[in-house]
Amino acid sequence: MESIFGLVGDGFAVVAADTSAVHSILVHKSNEDKIMVLDSHKLVAASGEPGDRVQFTEYIQKNVALYQFRNGIPLTTAAAANFTRGELATALRKNPYMVNILMAGFDKEAGASLYYIDYIASLHKVEKGAFGYGSYFALSLMDRHYHSGMSVEEAIDLVDKCIIEIRSRLVVAPQNFVIKIVDKDGAREYAWRESIRDINVAAA
Repeated sequence: MESIFGLVGDGFAVVAADTSAVHSILVHKSNEDKIMVLDSHKLVAASGEPGDRVQFTEYIQKNVALYQFRNGIPLTTAAAANFTRGELATALRKNPYMVNILMAGFDKEAGASLYYIDYIASLHKVEKGAFGYGSYFALSLMDRHYHSGMSVEEAIDLVDKCIIEIRSRLVVAPQNFVIKIVDKDGAREYAWRESIRDINVAAA
């Protein structure tokens, strides 16, 4: 029942993801951050099998850092997206990763961008995208309300609309979401939308 979605605005990209760690009928935790800061100006939101999601996103993060360390310049968002697609395509013939990715980034020349990469290694540059059961509602709302050149306030308002719709319409809906943004000032956490907080209860 995962939900990740994102969109590109005027000089920035924003991505949101649910924070539920679920197995079968059990919710193990509700503060799992599924959006990785890939480097100073890139974000990767991922959904899929938990082991594949964590292992593959960390693998991509370390290889992007290795490229910058070896060459002295960072990969562009387009290059990082194509590298990610290539690794998924290679794994597809061996031991596939069940992971879907939205990669957001900001480059000085190209500006903000968002890339849609699914588990069978198809890659598309998009202005808005979503994965998971929540995508049924997020995509329809973004089709209705999204327009190019949105301000940060408009984009966050649309993200909040999507979160409210997912919570109210999905049968087994995730309650907590994290929102992150990337622009000329870098990639960072923007806000959490929480309706349930994890509470550490001392053992009796």
